Amino acid sequence: MEWLEASTENCPVQRALDVVGEKWTLLILRDAVNGVRRFDDFRRHIGLSEAVLSDRLRKLTSAGVLRSSPYQEPGSRSRNEYRLTRKGWDLWPVLVALSQWGETHALGPEGPVMDVRHTDCGAPVRVAVQCSAEHTVLSPGDVTATPGPGARPRQ
Repeated sequence: MEWLEASTENCPVQRALDVVGEKWTLLILRDAVNGVRRFDDFRRHIGLSEAVLSDRLRKLTSAGVLRSSPYQEPGSRSRNEYRLTRKGWDLWPVLVALSQWGETHALGPEGPVMDVRHTDCGAPVRVAVQCSAEHTVLSPGDVTATPGPGARPRQ
């Protein structure tokens, strides 16, 4: 079966985008990776409306990407803070890859706002594609993509 003959209704890229494929969602995840936990901090830092933020946090929580836990400041009502789950942390390489692409192709003259470096040696962190046999830094010309075992013919 050729790629154009395969149905894409079970495509993992499409299913991932159903969860995280929206600008505000990716910015919430960027901030969560960088330690933002509270609703007001997300809203203030990203600059989105309360309604949109509530919707995206609810969607990420129901998808298991974030978990909420209550906290209460003295004299205030109880609120939730949001932390990445293991499933959420698994998106970290995606965010680093998007940042890497942005630094290469969409960076303004002022430079990047975030500098991600390896703690042990201080070198910049980069995302690279590798095979399961640990051959690293593969390019698109180094791989073959074919319909997988879950592929079904287009109807």
